[in-house]
Amino acid sequence: MTSFRAFRIHQAGKGVEARLETLTLDELGAGEVVIRGRYSSINYKDALAATGKGRILRRYPLVGGIDVAGEVASSTDPRYQPGDAVLVTGCGLSEEHDGGYAEFVRVPGDWVVTIPEGLDARSAMQLGTAGFTAGLAIHRLEHNGLAPEQGPVIVTGATGGVGGLAVDMLARNGYQVTALTGKADAVDYLRGLGASEVLLRGELEMGTRPLEKATWAGAIDNLGGETLAWLTRTMDWWGSIACIGLAESHELHTTVMPFILRGANLLGINSVATPRPLRLAVWNRLASDLRPQHLDTIAHKTVALSELPGVFPEYIEGRVRGRTLVDLQR
Repeated sequence: MTSFRAFRIHQAGKGVEARLETLTLDELGAGEVVIRGRYSSINYKDALAATGKGRILRRYPLVGGIDVAGEVASSTDPRYQPGDAVLVTGCGLSEEHDGGYAEFVRVPGDWVVTIPEGLDARSAMQLGTAGFTAGLAIHRLEHNGLAPEQGPVIVTGATGGVGGLAVDMLARNGYQVTALTGKADAVDYLRGLGASEVLLRGELEMGTRPLEKATWAGAIDNLGGETLAWLTRTMDWWGSIACIGLAESHELHTTVMPFILRGANLLGINSVATPRPLRLAVWNRLASDLRPQHLDTIAHKTVALSELPGVFPEYIEGRVRGRTLVDLQR
């Protein structure tokens, strides 16, 4: 190939300017594997990067997109051959390295994951970073002792990509799932994904004591702030919280009492710098026991690469439900 389309982000004064451009491989970051991109996805982080609402990129210009799936076009890494179905999520894409919003993507071999049996490029990107993050959270919660018989698990920010996929994955594996959302019109949607209970954030009585009623065996939190503080106060004995996001706030005001008196655990989930053996293990689970049952319901929308500039504002404004695929060949 001589040239291809890519959605590239430039610094413009104190902000950014993002647009579709024509590039060559020589203009991409270094790597042993060139991937013909078939699908990517849109994550909140992608919207922050493309609009300049968050400080995501560490250098400019960069191709946006923290996910990509497709097939190997060329490789000097002996682990990968032309035609192999592969994916990359995180690993510095659209932070320090050109990302996945392009018809061709070049990356280091250690970042590449062979798409496991049970998934293809499309379903892998229906999951994407959101699905990987949800799977990683469940994997770590179970590693720390979580099991369905221990009691209910709560998922906050449940209508987002991570939240909806986590609800589905947990319910499929026999957990009693409570979904917490700020969207009253999403109750039926969340019950359809497997939530046995839906709580509305605006109606939640959080209390103020260092320890409230012991309720949750586990939690996946996308919000941070007061909601995460409330979770620490309401965890059951030896319960664990997987801390993923900060949609509400990056601050956490709590006490050490839940951790000392109830043995609660706060687990930080970093889907970018995940060690490769753990990354492979989680993707294998995403193709098997953690594969969501309602993937087409959650990832219900597909946009073309050329449509990207117009879709990010609704992510910044919190008006998105579920996941959006990006067709890189359109």
